[in-house]
Amino acid sequence: MGRLRRVWLAFGLAMTVLLAGCTSSGGAHPDGGTPSKPVEFGTQDINARPASELRAGGTFTLANPQWATQYNFNQTSGALDQVAQIDSLVEPVLFHLDAKGVPHANPDYLTSAALTSTSPQTVTYRLNPKARWSDGRPLSATDFQAQWRALGTGDERYDIADPSGYDRIKEVRQGEGPHEVKVVFRTPYADWQRLFTPLFPASAIGTPEQFNKGWVNRIPVTAGPFRIASIDRTEQTVTAVPDPHWWGTPPRLDKVIFRTLLPAAAQQAYLNGEIDAVNAATTEDYGKLKGAKNSDIRIGSAWDEVHVSLNGAGGPLADIDVRHAVQRAVNRQALADVAAEGLPVGVPLLGNHIFMTNQPGYVDHSAPWGKYDLAEAGRILDRAGWKNRGEGRPRVKDGKELRLRFVLSNATNRLGLDLAQLVQQMLAQVGIRVDIIKVPANDYGPKYLFTGNFDMVIFRFTGLVYPSSTVSIYQQPQGDQAYLNYGRVSDAKLDHLLKQAAGTLDRTRATQLYNQADAEIWRLGHDVELYQRPQVMAVRKGLANFGVPGLGDIDFAKVGWVKGAPGG
Repeated sequence: MGRLRRVWLAFGLAMTVLLAGCTSSGGAHPDGGTPSKPVEFGTQDINARPASELRAGGTFTLANPQWATQYNFNQTSGALDQVAQIDSLVEPVLFHLDAKGVPHANPDYLTSAALTSTSPQTVTYRLNPKARWSDGRPLSATDFQAQWRALGTGDERYDIADPSGYDRIKEVRQGEGPHEVKVVFRTPYADWQRLFTPLFPASAIGTPEQFNKGWVNRIPVTAGPFRIASIDRTEQTVTAVPDPHWWGTPPRLDKVIFRTLLPAAAQQAYLNGEIDAVNAATTEDYGKLKGAKNSDIRIGSAWDEVHVSLNGAGGPLADIDVRHAVQRAVNRQALADVAAEGLPVGVPLLGNHIFMTNQPGYVDHSAPWGKYDLAEAGRILDRAGWKNRGEGRPRVKDGKELRLRFVLSNATNRLGLDLAQLVQQMLAQVGIRVDIIKVPANDYGPKYLFTGNFDMVIFRFTGLVYPSSTVSIYQQPQGDQAYLNYGRVSDAKLDHLLKQAAGTLDRTRATQLYNQADAEIWRLGHDVELYQRPQVMAVRKGLANFGVPGLGDIDFAKVGWVKGAPGG
């Protein structure tokens, strides 16, 4: 689901702890020799095959690192990768992104969608007359209206993850006939194709109660190639099967199963033949999986970044000087080198929050805040009044020690823990004590990350191909609504730049504005941006149209087993 914002709360990664001033810019080649280079941005590796080469039937089983309880992706607690994946099987996906991130209207739902006026900006959607919800109702303007009202009108009763784009809409109305929808914007919005995907039914999100609670442990209404057969809270599995009322090309698979497994258990399950794909993007994982039987390693490049989020809403990190000191005390290159060691692909350090390193528009704005300088970090803390008490002891100010809570999910695998421990050791050198706290995986999001109950956390945002997808990560919170800015670090200048960029239809000018915003994100000390995560996956041999999709989407209706392959 490349057009959706996806939050990965746990690291399916593993490495040995290393604390050194490393300077290399890529991963060591797994067989020795020169460092590996990053994959070209948007590279896809999915074993693409036409339906004629795939057998009908079979089961595809995937692992998710934590059990989801909220299946409305637009609700704050539902903005997770596994929810996006499941929703993509059963709810309308209006646009598919190709490997290079170009959106294409999905003919299963749209006969056309186009910008039909620029003053005011108006988009006209023509819906496929065959498209119907599982309750028998046709897709209509009513569904678009309900989604806009929930996400874009500022009604605080809806606990939303991301209003961007929707908050620019003036009205949604029926066009000429029941299958035409007109969306009129109050101010321009460049990435309009990212809106209304997934589209949710008005009958199930029309009220705050339905929006916030109607999708807890259930998916009440669907309109996709699959339907939900079961959500088993005891076994923590979700099973999807083809919907017999689907009007499009029938899926090749008989069943898609999502199992909740911690990363180490998922790897063992893959080696045992119990699941059909697993992350291989670490030295340990790659070493174990590259020679696995009946298995392929698939490699590509996507929008995927790793960062340490800093909580500016309270505690020591509310002081921008302390955030700056943390930024300067972390050796980002050393952390990227740890992640890169032994992989067949490089792990580039990131100097931008909005564009990836080899993506058009990328400019490195990390200097000076992302430049490793322990002495300068110490000077910043001295000027901020934090007294140095000598090696091994935290600094103090007004009788309080300089201590930070680094919260991790217990689903975090070794690399996530190792990176946290590296940061802990680095900050200790300037008198900042870091306490690493591990919490239950199912509590990490709702009780810690989403509520700002942390000083530091490490996680990933993925799939932000549309630049405006980043707006809600960095915009100013409104009251209790933080959107996806969990650390609540922003200011009016950043807010203005992001919203101006999102409303600029000239791509060159928009890119300039996004880069000005990125420079402000660095200056504010929003986080410690680390690296662009490589895409390396072990996939069962014979599985087609699945793997690493570049900037594109996985269309589960096309996933299947090659004729004669042993899988499924």
